[in-house]
Amino acid sequence: MEVLRIKSIDTYPIRQKMLRPNGTIEDCIFQGDNDELTFHLGAFVDKKLVSVASFYFEKHPSFEDAYQFRLRGMATLPDFQGRGLSSALLRTAFPVIKQNQCTLLWCNAREKALGFYTRVGFKPSGELFTIQNIGKHMLMSIKLD
Repeated sequence: MEVLRIKSIDTYPIRQKMLRPNGTIEDCIFQGDNDELTFHLGAFVDKKLVSVASFYFEKHPSFEDAYQFRLRGMATLPDFQGRGLSSALLRTAFPVIKQNQCTLLWCNAREKALGFYTRVGFKPSGELFTIQNIGKHMLMSIKLD
């Protein structure tokens, strides 16, 4: 397994398959995908892209940290889930985020992924909420001091 920086367009097929299965590729183009500080990581197994995550310089009003990154669009193809690929993406991202003077990473975690985020150190904030056509989510964050 190898983690590399990828382009936003490289994330779209996996985002669509895993996060928007009833949608289109266009539904998987997120605002900020090509912003200057945004970066995308991919995990490759046998040179095949099988897991993706995107990181945006974006502040959430619920957190006081002046500089924050947002995790969005993390997804792993079904045959490769449970192998630690998402954890590897996060481990690769943390130093990059810290180099940008950010002390917090946050995300809107899908309800079915709450256990994963808790295991890797994220803490929940508030109550479950629903994103239309997608499902229940929880605001979660991790300090990167």
